[in-house]
Amino acid sequence: MTPSNQNIIQSAKFRFYAELNDFLDPGRRQKTFTYIFKGSPAIKDAIEAIGVPHTAVDIILVNGNSVGFDYRLRPGDRVSVYPVFESFDITPLIRLRAKPLRDPIFILDVHLGKLARIMRMLGFDTLYRNDYDDPEIVRIALREDRIILTRDRGILKNTLVTHGYWVRSEEAEEQSREVLIRFDLFRLIKPFGRCISCNGLLEEIPKENILDRLPPKTKLAFNEFRICTACKKIYWPGSHYQAMSELVIRLTE
Repeated sequence: MTPSNQNIIQSAKFRFYAELNDFLDPGRRQKTFTYIFKGSPAIKDAIEAIGVPHTAVDIILVNGNSVGFDYRLRPGDRVSVYPVFESFDITPLIRLRAKPLRDPIFILDVHLGKLARIMRMLGFDTLYRNDYDDPEIVRIALREDRIILTRDRGILKNTLVTHGYWVRSEEAEEQSREVLIRFDLFRLIKPFGRCISCNGLLEEIPKENILDRLPPKTKLAFNEFRICTACKKIYWPGSHYQAMSELVIRLTE
């Protein structure tokens, strides 16, 4: 009896480029390797089985030809997988990622609370709650056209996700620098325009309107104040402001 194609073990050659190697096992990075499969899986499924979320992929070449995620893998295929191209004209190729969001806004998973505060400090609309679960993050991201920032690769493999990024660093300042570079956000930085606690917009408020809410020493030392239009938290240029200003300088150098 002839065995079904679905049960025959077959192979293809894969090579991943640039930062996509971050998702791979060390033995597969920066080199061509053999991928074993059965049947004729969609190439998107094969790529994610290897460990790379589809949201990180922009170009796939099979035997030198550009293909989409629905291409069915065949024995002997040679597959090259590329991340987003920022500075090359690749219009003849099939781009797999949705177009970049013109006004980037974000939603972060539960592991990125410190990053959320820094992103808000820099002026970026950044949603974060420590009780968001993955389905809720995906729903909000789709509804509001938000970019998902996450330390969990799994959420980026959700077929509904169109814009997302796996944050590599574990330290908040490095995470923020990583995101600024990845999405080329430096020109969009507008420090101290958002509440770092709730993401609301800040507006100036006369000192006399909030005297009853100010500590005695603050009343004497400061005359400029801002208030969050959402949670009503008050901000003034005290020592915390100086520390945040120094952080902004470090990030934008």
